[in-house]
Amino acid sequence: MAEPQQQQEARNREGRGREGRGGPHGDRREGGRGERGERGEDRGRGGERGRFEGPPEIDLDKLISDPLYLDNQAHGVVSRMRDMDSGTKSQLRRLYNAVRRAVRAPESERQQQFVMLRARLAYTIARHSLRSLDSLEKLLLQVTRKNDARGYERFRDLFEAIVAYNE
Repeated sequence: MAEPQQQQEARNREGRGREGRGGPHGDRREGGRGERGERGEDRGRGGERGRFEGPPEIDLDKLISDPLYLDNQAHGVVSRMRDMDSGTKSQLRRLYNAVRRAVRAPESERQQQFVMLRARLAYTIARHSLRSLDSLEKLLLQVTRKNDARGYERFRDLFEAIVAYNE
């Protein structure tokens, strides 16, 4: 009886179980995602409720008006990074440089630069499992929707503080 169990465990490790999975890549279906969300996490019917209980959302208006709030949020993100993620310093610096370039872009192109920056941030979070940066991705969406120069600058300031505290 132990033999079939060992074979089943071996198949599961290889991702080729007989539970109707689409080959060695898990439950991918046409379109590549099946019941899974944008970044591969299971969402089910609850939308984003299936995600881990992560960091609280960062309030953009408070970020703009209160420098101490900005500082506290930067400390919180860095603390979560140290608890949850590893090896993020160079990735964080690359993203920060992209944020600085986006803020310096001409006003007519700035929103587009931040939209692309959000895509890049989402890719980096998914690729390197940087779940601690989820709150930054949500904040970046708020900043981009508001399309206000001061919001872009505060986002840059927050990112700068995160990079500084992470060193």
